[in-house]
Amino acid sequence: MATWLWSASGGLAALAVVAGLGERRRRRRHDPDSVGWVDWPTVQMLSLIALAVTLGLAFKV
Repeated sequence: MATWLWSASGGLAALAVVAGLGERRRRRRHDPDSVGWVDWPTVQMLSLIALAVTLGLAFKV
């Protein structure tokens, strides 16, 4: 079970990085009226919360 938790933690960390890059790209766009369909800060925050939970469980096991 610990291997699954560590793998999930790695995936969630990667998702948080991708969400951060997506938010950076959104803020630097040339056309401010162009809207996206992904709320990157929410995705990043939820992935960081889930990352903290899975890391806590992985260290406990």
